[in-house]
Amino acid sequence: MTETTGARPHLLALLRERLAAAGDAERGALWRLAEDGRELDANLVRLAPGAVVGEHRESVLDVLLVVVAGSGRVEPEGLALEESAVLWLPRGSHRSFTAGPHGLAYLTVHRRRPGLTVGSAPPGTVRAAEPAGGEPPCFMDRVCPGCGRVSEDPAPVYCSRCGEEYP
Repeated sequence: MTETTGARPHLLALLRERLAAAGDAERGALWRLAEDGRELDANLVRLAPGAVVGEHRESVLDVLLVVVAGSGRVEPEGLALEESAVLWLPRGSHRSFTAGPHGLAYLTVHRRRPGLTVGSAPPGTVRAAEPAGGEPPCFMDRVCPGCGRVSEDPAPVYCSRCGEEYP
């Protein structure tokens, strides 16, 4: 017997309508999967004509990217992206995107990351000593202003989820 969450299948969005409702000037993450109890994350992202999402790497998750409008390129592979293209971005791969002359809109889907938590270790857990220097006390400089994702990169330039540039 398969365990369920109790959630029922339902229509989440019509991407074509989300793009139209956003207008031509709106960029970044236009829609996000936000259902309680989900095991996936998904984002509809739109880039302006000629916009570049600089080279980045997702070290933990595979990402599926589906082009829903426009065109572009993914480097370093030199792959052309066009409407209806489905691209697998294996974890650990380096990539950058350049939007074509009419922009680029795409849907990304990947396994959901567990949220960051603060707490104490369970009783009996032995923690390894923190290396000298350790991590900075705050990760706010790694939080994407567009979608809120925390980057694993200690000095992020662009968000690997939505393409937003870090301040």
